[in-house]
Amino acid sequence: MCGIVGIASRENFPARELISALKRLEYRGYDSFGFATNLGQMEKFVGEINEKEINDVSSNVAISHCRWATHGGITQANAHPHADCNSEIFIVHNGIINNYIELRNELISKGHRFLSETDSEVIAHFFEEELKSKDIKEAVKGFFKRISGEFAVLLSRKGEDRIYAFKRGSPLVLGIGENKNILASDIYAFSNQTNKAIFFNEDEFSIVSPSSYEFYRCEDDKLIPEKREITTFEWREVRETMGNYEHYMIKEISEEPIAARRLINSLKTEQHEKLLQLKGMMESSKRVVFVAAGTSYHASLLGVYFLNKTGIEAHTIIASEFRNFTLLDENTLVIAISQSGETMDLIEALHGIKAKGVKIASLVNVPYSTVQRMSNLSINICAGQEICVAATKTFVNQVITLLYIASLFGYKAEMEKLVALIGELLKQHDRIKSIAKQIKDNKDIYIIGRGFCYPVAREIALKLKEISYIHAEGMMGGELKHGTLALIEKGTPVIALMPKSDKDIISNVKELEARGATVIAFSEENGNNINIPSVDKASFSILATIAGQLLTYYIAKEKGLPIDKPRNLAKSCTTR
Repeated sequence: MCGIVGIASRENFPARELISALKRLEYRGYDSFGFATNLGQMEKFVGEINEKEINDVSSNVAISHCRWATHGGITQANAHPHADCNSEIFIVHNGIINNYIELRNELISKGHRFLSETDSEVIAHFFEEELKSKDIKEAVKGFFKRISGEFAVLLSRKGEDRIYAFKRGSPLVLGIGENKNILASDIYAFSNQTNKAIFFNEDEFSIVSPSSYEFYRCEDDKLIPEKREITTFEWREVRETMGNYEHYMIKEISEEPIAARRLINSLKTEQHEKLLQLKGMMESSKRVVFVAAGTSYHASLLGVYFLNKTGIEAHTIIASEFRNFTLLDENTLVIAISQSGETMDLIEALHGIKAKGVKIASLVNVPYSTVQRMSNLSINICAGQEICVAATKTFVNQVITLLYIASLFGYKAEMEKLVALIGELLKQHDRIKSIAKQIKDNKDIYIIGRGFCYPVAREIALKLKEISYIHAEGMMGGELKHGTLALIEKGTPVIALMPKSDKDIISNVKELEARGATVIAFSEENGNNINIPSVDKASFSILATIAGQLLTYYIAKEKGLPIDKPRNLAKSCTTR
């Protein structure tokens, strides 16, 4: 989960221009950052990107990287770029090299000295060794043959006015600019400079100079020249700022009514024809299988609930286990759900399944993302850019999209009332702040729900873990007596999701109270801890989740935690 940017320009440009583009990809990693130029200059820093730290250096070719640590700690030595022994070759890398230990030992036996703990440094030394006797194309063929894992790599050589780029698994795109070419992990890095791009295919290699580019497909130990078409993309350029908000998370929660209205309008108008096409794809399939990860998986669980109620048989599988727990054939429709459209587990799940006759649809928030481009049909959830690592408004819009799809099959939901209901829920800040103060010091919190509230319980627990650093467990109310009650003692906080339609949850609450638990009710009844002003099951699921988002936010704020950028996490999970 790293971000990479490289620029090859006809004229010299300051390093700060490069780092400004990299800053736009910081959602991919904020442990460290760095850059290298074709003049041999290299600078590396620990921590979030700070353009003021960059020395006033210029060049016409440079590469850069922001890191989310996978192999090796968060240190300056482990930051990218990495160089060969003579500082003649510089690389940045997004992905994971699975066989790096084997390659590292082999290179050490040949006299190479390693300065970091990373898997990525192997790449620089590999090319140093290969280029002793081969040209760059032969070396790249050798790299594709030897390397096991995923990678998007930019390689620059001291004194050369070009960047060598190659990828397998991890995303990479070339932006065609005015008097320059820009390589990056996604188009957002350069969408303020150009709307022309070429998206790299699998096992593809490119030589990029300031005024030209060459593409090659690596196949059967050969580099086959490719003629690539330029994609002209549309991008509404909005650079998000916090405005008067203290954190992006609370800003994005506050934007949920606007985002929901924008989506509903889009589904009724410009995307309505696509929805009807998706409905047709579902009707002609014997099996509908969702695939997603994290928050998107919890949204998909709600989608399964809504669809099953209409008689459409649907299932959902977590992306990292997709191949282990599902059957795929020409009668299967796979619906991928992702905020970024770049989640590596999801991309891996989708790879190769079209060859089996499987159709792919997707719900994504980022246009031109890998998942969208892999799909036969894609719906944009229209949430707008989300900066905070925790998914908030994107979850709401994913659920609304799934609800809208279910409504095409007859599911009854008061969708037109949702926007106002969300606004009403958001008025309960003071009450939620008070509860946050009461439970902020607890090490464990449990959330229980039944039926459609079970995915909500899972999602609230995830937010508490990632933002508030509290061990939280979201579970089915009926499973309490099958083990978890042993962990309940006096004062243990339990959030109970209690819609009017669920009478069994009351029995679960009584079981908890009998063992001393402090129960926090999310209920439609006035006078309870947090009032959920819902009108049906669908609105309850969305509103209760938003209440959980607010509770998480205020707990984290009470604890003084880095809310928008929690430790060890990144916005887009681009490694397995």
